[in-house]
Amino acid sequence: MRLTICVSAALVLCASSSQLAAKTAPFEINHTSWTYVDPAKKVKAIESIDADGNYIENAVSGKHIDHGTGVMKDGKACFTSAMTKEGEVCWTTPAHALKIGHSFVATNDKGKKLKVTRVAYTQQKMPK
Repeated sequence: MRLTICVSAALVLCASSSQLAAKTAPFEINHTSWTYVDPAKKVKAIESIDADGNYIENAVSGKHIDHGTGVMKDGKACFTSAMTKEGEVCWTTPAHALKIGHSFVATNDKGKKLKVTRVAYTQQKMPK
């Protein structure tokens, strides 16, 4: 009987911890899209990061703004533009994944802040 109670308790504990882990999945940028006002161009932009970590940023109007690579490093989203010589720029992120429609304020390594909103993934295309 004691064994049955212990096994049952262990199963409940494992189920609870796996549900908690699912609710607090780590922040990930691959295969996500985000909207924000581009601070340099002063236009509303959408940025999508594909499954391989390549990003494309376009103005909502369709004009190409930037592209490059993005990776997660030490809990920050780090981007390296293929169009500038700025090098890698890292932004703070929440500790957990955000649902579509949710926003947060990211801060880059230079202290600049940017409010970003997660939107449904949209594959962006490079201009021709």
